[in-house]
Amino acid sequence: MIDLFEKLKERRGPLGQYSKQTHGYFMFPKLEGEIGAHMKFRGKELIIWSLNNYLGLANHPAVRKSDAEAAAIYGLGSPMGARMMSGDSNYHQQLENELASFVGKEDVVLVNYGYQGMVSAIDCLVDRHDVIVYDAESHACIVDGVRLHLGKRFAYANNDMESLEKQLQHAESVVKETNGSILVITEGVFGMSGKQGNLKGIVDLKKKYSFRLLVDDAHGIGTMGKTGAGTGEEQGVQDGIDIYFGTFAKSFAAIGAFFAGSENVMEYLRYNMRSQIYAKSLPLPMVLGVLKRLELIRTKPELKSKLWEVVTNLQNGLVKDGLTIGETNSPVTPVYLNGTIPEATNVTFDLRENYGIFCSIVVYPVVPKGTILLRLIPTALHNDDDCVFTIKAFSEVAVKLKKGYYSREKMAVI
Repeated sequence: MIDLFEKLKERRGPLGQYSKQTHGYFMFPKLEGEIGAHMKFRGKELIIWSLNNYLGLANHPAVRKSDAEAAAIYGLGSPMGARMMSGDSNYHQQLENELASFVGKEDVVLVNYGYQGMVSAIDCLVDRHDVIVYDAESHACIVDGVRLHLGKRFAYANNDMESLEKQLQHAESVVKETNGSILVITEGVFGMSGKQGNLKGIVDLKKKYSFRLLVDDAHGIGTMGKTGAGTGEEQGVQDGIDIYFGTFAKSFAAIGAFFAGSENVMEYLRYNMRSQIYAKSLPLPMVLGVLKRLELIRTKPELKSKLWEVVTNLQNGLVKDGLTIGETNSPVTPVYLNGTIPEATNVTFDLRENYGIFCSIVVYPVVPKGTILLRLIPTALHNDDDCVFTIKAFSEVAVKLKKGYYSREKMAVI
């Protein structure tokens, strides 16, 4: 027999194996200062392209004032207890009602965290007789929720409607035997590639197949659609989404999330989702803070307009300089380069230390071997100068990478 903790020393995981070399710099970095397009990292000011503060609400004066006033009045402890037992309030219900109106659904259920909420909702919605069909590039919270499912699950190739249709046919053959149902899960915007999920294509398949659709629109709420109500609004199929999921951790620059749908389904989640039944309610300062953020999203369309101005300038400039940004049609801006993991490390080090640019680096196994993905998250707080400087820097780095500049060096010393 082997001691459990001894085993953990050996299997440190795909990221943990690099912890000694990367901790505090490439992983678990500490950004300092006011949340914005420019912050300090290790004492140096950098252009920050890694925060999902899409609309710049994290430090908006009205938001800061609302957060401070709510904390002063209620503290972070109120209300105490799980919402079902002793943690409900008029403000929680007000937020649910306003969100339902915003995304065009009958009802909304608040959840404390997006990741936890998605895992729990999937577990709650299906039983062993049902089949889940999900996009192969779904976020980890969806994958983990699917893993809990005791019935069949089939993945379809990313945004591939032909592949989805084949999996729906497999699913139909299963539920005929089990007398079950089919749940399709996808994303409104895929967080790495920036591609919108083909929601219209999926909704169209409802004419041929019987299934319900759950959409994780974490990156779409606030950024997509005429009013910012998300990718379903953007593609004109919000009514075809049976359960709509949005998080407060991105455009809202807060904590928490919500599910939206028909009244009877939301009522079912409210009374059966274990992660909420057995967890403390969202504190009132967070609820009131999100209400203020939602008000700004609804009444100040210039925030989203400014975001998209930055997005357009950045993405067009990168393409014009010959850089590859894939098929993004959202604010998420990936830049694809060819190189090894050590080269990726040196590229990131060069960008931070010599160019003053901080962005996320993504390598295998998230992307194929030999690919380096540098992910940029534009916000309404960035400006033209940030875009011009970053485009020039990325162009220079791409040339240096092609010439082998980063392969001649050892892993960057932190």
